[in-house]
Amino acid sequence: MSVAAGDFAPQDLRRFLAEEIAAHAGEVLRIDEELESGEDLTALVFALAARGKHPVIDANAVRGAGCRVVTNLFGSRERIARMLGCTPATIHATYQARSRALCAPRVLPSGPITDVVESADVDLARLPMLRHFETDRAAYITNGVIAADHPDTGLGNLSYHRSMRHSSTELATSLHSRGHLWRILEAATAKGRELPVAMVIGAHPLFMLAAAGRLPLGVDERHVAGGLMGAPLEVVKTPRHGIAVPAYAEFVLEGVIVPGVKVDEGPFGEFTGYSSNRSTNNLFRVETMMRRRDAILVDVVGGNSAEHLNLGRVPRESEMVEKLKERFPAVTAVHYPSSGTHFHAYVAVKQMRDGEARQIMLGLLGWDPYLKTVVAVDEDVDITRDEEVLWALATHFQPHRDIVLIDGLPGSALDPSAGSTGTTSRMGLDATRGAAFDGVRARVSAPATARAGALLKSRGLA
Repeated sequence: MSVAAGDFAPQDLRRFLAEEIAAHAGEVLRIDEELESGEDLTALVFALAARGKHPVIDANAVRGAGCRVVTNLFGSRERIARMLGCTPATIHATYQARSRALCAPRVLPSGPITDVVESADVDLARLPMLRHFETDRAAYITNGVIAADHPDTGLGNLSYHRSMRHSSTELATSLHSRGHLWRILEAATAKGRELPVAMVIGAHPLFMLAAAGRLPLGVDERHVAGGLMGAPLEVVKTPRHGIAVPAYAEFVLEGVIVPGVKVDEGPFGEFTGYSSNRSTNNLFRVETMMRRRDAILVDVVGGNSAEHLNLGRVPRESEMVEKLKERFPAVTAVHYPSSGTHFHAYVAVKQMRDGEARQIMLGLLGWDPYLKTVVAVDEDVDITRDEEVLWALATHFQPHRDIVLIDGLPGSALDPSAGSTGTTSRMGLDATRGAAFDGVRARVSAPATARAGALLKSRGLA
């Protein structure tokens, strides 16, 4: 029997799932037969993607999980647009506007996440984890959002960190981004303290999207989640350290990151498509396990899956589009292609003078520390299609004059081509036509295009 969305609170993941099933049943794949492993989920996600399909997968029985598993929530940009209540074409502007409408959380005395609270007999063997790739060292938490508060300012932070079981009460985790959580841990270490944290595993998709944002240190992603939702994020405080976590979360682990202790972690299938053992090897000692009575494991398939890339890419794209368009009115579109993981970007420009595309590329390469390559094309090139960008490179680009190279810049620690110093070179490829270009693009008339579309539709091929 199906469950109506109205049976759940607005910030409950189950409400979003019920709405998806009711309105877009073809984009939710329900699997009731038992899957042998988490790798089967990974294989399904990649096999469907190869066919141009990115449904939510709702698996009732995955061996080793012991509970319902939902994955690939962010596999489709159209679904992300529905989360935000907009169209795919307006994702960037909508995300930026809502993420800036900061809204402080509302603290509740209890919520579904307080259904089961275990402190005296913590055993991480009872926490569902899945192995996603044959090359992974072990089963992993791929959707672990760590919440922490700065020991000096009290300002909060959310960020994603892969984690594997180290013992019955400990996780080995990586703060590989060396981002805000790394800085907060350093502040605690300087005071000789352990850092209290809470890991949220599964919550409303807009909470998950907020946690992937790139914000100034001191801007709390829980406030961003409220902005994205258009209402305060409803939270409860964890029992030992009082950290605010979503009241409708599925699982929460509360404990401390122990300074100075290193534990083995990795390899793990990262967004590059390679298995990486680069890690900060931090130890997270779990003191409390919280979960809903009928908790769902909300999983994120790792590697270079569309979900893994989209989750990090939409906030990054939104920020970059806004920055570029504010500074460079010639920019008409920006796209981070899946083929480039997080290392490539395409930018379409309506160039008013020679050299403008190069200036825009330098701006993008300077603002986004992950980018290695930017390709600039004219506004009539569809930058959401790799083949269109490659065509522009083939017909507009001359290597001896249209490459911009910069070396010795900090890059992603997970880039397998980066050296031991962690630095990278960056490149801009100017595939715009330029003022001296001699050529007219072959085109098909609008009436002929419409007639062809009608013919294909009549044959069931549209």
